[in-house]
Amino acid sequence: MNHQRFFFRATGLALAFSASAALPAWAAGEPGAPGTVIAQASTTDMTDGEVRKVNKEGGTLTLKHGDIKNLDMPGMTMVFAVKDKAMLDKVKAGDKIKFKAINDAGKFTVTEVQVVQVVQ
Repeated sequence: MNHQRFFFRATGLALAFSASAALPAWAAGEPGAPGTVIAQASTTDMTDGEVRKVNKEGGTLTLKHGDIKNLDMPGMTMVFAVKDKAMLDKVKAGDKIKFKAINDAGKFTVTEVQVVQVVQ
């Protein structure tokens, strides 16, 4: 009887330890972890914003924006670098936009921008 009790306790402990080792990967949402959904980029991944200023010489945009989910950043007005200065020719102050931004070694950078057509 002692051997059977030992076997069940050992098996139970082994299952508990293996489950607890897998939980951090699930909780962190690591790619490939069970239960992780990897979303493809789309316009729904973009952030709404309004262009406040275009600085072609400096290669920056001042944007008033909503929450940027991938950067865990609340809405605010701030200056962003742009990945490609050609983006600056596509927008002007007052334009409503959707954009994507990244943290490039501590420098917040717009990587994609689309002007939103406002229906009047």
